[in-house]
Amino acid sequence: MRIADDLFHGWDVSPAEARQIQERLRGRVETQDRLDPPEYVAGVDVGFEDDGNLTRAAVVTLSLPGLEVVERVLARRPTSFPYVPGLLSFREIPAVLDAMERLHRRPDVLLCDGQGIAHPRRLGVAAHLGVLLDMPSIGVAKSRLIGTHGHVPNHRGAWVQMHDGEECVGAVLRTRVDVKPVYVSVGHRVSLHTAIDVVMRAVTRYRLPETTRQADRLASAPAHARNSGR
Repeated sequence: MRIADDLFHGWDVSPAEARQIQERLRGRVETQDRLDPPEYVAGVDVGFEDDGNLTRAAVVTLSLPGLEVVERVLARRPTSFPYVPGLLSFREIPAVLDAMERLHRRPDVLLCDGQGIAHPRRLGVAAHLGVLLDMPSIGVAKSRLIGTHGHVPNHRGAWVQMHDGEECVGAVLRTRVDVKPVYVSVGHRVSLHTAIDVVMRAVTRYRLPETTRQADRLASAPAHARNSGR
């Protein structure tokens, strides 16, 4: 999965350089639908081993609507970027790209455990990865990074917009009754309404979509420390 020459950038950069890269790439994010009806959705998640010195990236592809696991891949590489809030894509994506290279089938949509445009510079891990690979992508986070929102009704599929100032940056989505909501944001080439629909199609009887659950199980183990709030 090749990155276009005009999007390629190094990963061994300073935090200041990383923020400049985010500012440059944010203009490439597409927040409208540019995808066919998805048949294969992939969950992307990252864990860490050896006290954070080794990054462990998992990609699990499932079919729609049956949610059968089609493919699982795992990649490890030394961690080269420090933990800096708002810059976690620079810490995680290099290993994710290694994992993506191992896939035999290109997924139709990526569901990343983290943020899309619900990010201070509108380029969380889902948006960053989607732009680099020119793939439809969605951020599905367990916690809020930025934004404010109103009350989410307590029924399955209910959602409210999440705003940063005057801009809608995502949705707070109730996937199950009496369970905390998740935070959905556009990554790339997907509208917010489509992102919500795809996430709900991947939800079974758990709070998190099956894509996230499957990728998390592969990326993590009890001994592996993990970062949250991507």
